Amino acid sequence: STWGRSPQFVEHLLIVDVDAPADPGPDAAAVPGWSIDRIPLPDVAITGWQRAEPYLAEIASTEEQVWGALVTGLRDYVHKNGFRSVALGLSGGIDSAGGAAIAVDALGHDAVHGVSMPSTYSSGHSRTDAEDFASRTGIHFRVEPIANMVACYVDQLHLTGLAEENIQARCRGMVLMALSNSFGHLVLATGNKSELAVGYSTIYGDAVGGFAPIKDVPKSLVWDLARWRNKSAADRGDIPPIPESSIDKPPSAELRPGQLDTDSLPDYDELDAIVFRYVDHDQGFADIVAAGFDAAVAADILRKVDASEYKRRQYPIGTKVTSRAFGRDRRMPITNGWRDHATVDEV
Repeated sequence: STWGRSPQFVEHLLIVDVDAPADPGPDAAAVPGWSIDRIPLPDVAITGWQRAEPYLAEIASTEEQVWGALVTGLRDYVHKNGFRSVALGLSGGIDSAGGAAIAVDALGHDAVHGVSMPSTYSSGHSRTDAEDFASRTGIHFRVEPIANMVACYVDQLHLTGLAEENIQARCRGMVLMALSNSFGHLVLATGNKSELAVGYSTIYGDAVGGFAPIKDVPKSLVWDLARWRNKSAADRGDIPPIPESSIDKPPSAELRPGQLDTDSLPDYDELDAIVFRYVDHDQGFADIVAAGFDAAVAADILRKVDASEYKRRQYPIGTKVTSRAFGRDRRMPITNGWRDHATVDEV
């Protein structure tokens, strides 16, 4: 028998000779899974064809395969739905930088518009890291401060606490959608699977958009992909697209002074491991605790996953790259009283 393998996530034509009975006859049993049509071809010597050795493309690394899938998914959605450009918020963090890098690889830098939207609580490196990314990749870049917009809502409605935090994200969402209406950009949401799992997003804020390129990518994998993409660029002699500071700094939504994601979530490696067991493999609370995870942490994460289904239903669509994607492979009833972790109060 003969075999072959085409390269992944690129257009390619591969012709493989398949061994089949020379003359099976009308009563011969069919080869399972195959339909054989016999068409006489001109002699190889006449046509000038060169029969090559069987071709086996190299199997890409996990990071390269995932990146290729994300690039292909975004490119196909944009082109097949008639969009010419995309816009996204550039916060200087790893998610927006990773999503923007995917967009550049998928569409080219001239079709990508990054918007920095600093608020009162934004750190200096948020803007400088966003500018650095734009400089490295050549995308369109603009700065639209939102402090005055936020102040209008905060002062008139007397907002404090969570309401004040979320109005910042919603002002950013309005800016992006206004630019979309003005210029025809497809807005990209840059939330990852870890955030979607536990509801760490703001409806009508960072959840706005028409497509979410990394919505099925766990946060820990977002970091791995960024490091891989930078290394692959360096190996080719190109400028790595993602600033190292975007990769190395602690993740934060920067909606209040000194805020970090770890204020309300465990370390992302631990969070992703629990979500992987609960979402991708249907393990219950008892199984997760038996695997060595802290019972209180596991109970809190499972509760958040169960309570956030309504948010995930309202999130933009995106490319599936894991074994079980939210909204496609895993759809739970939004309103239900069942809880697997009924022992939460006993923890």
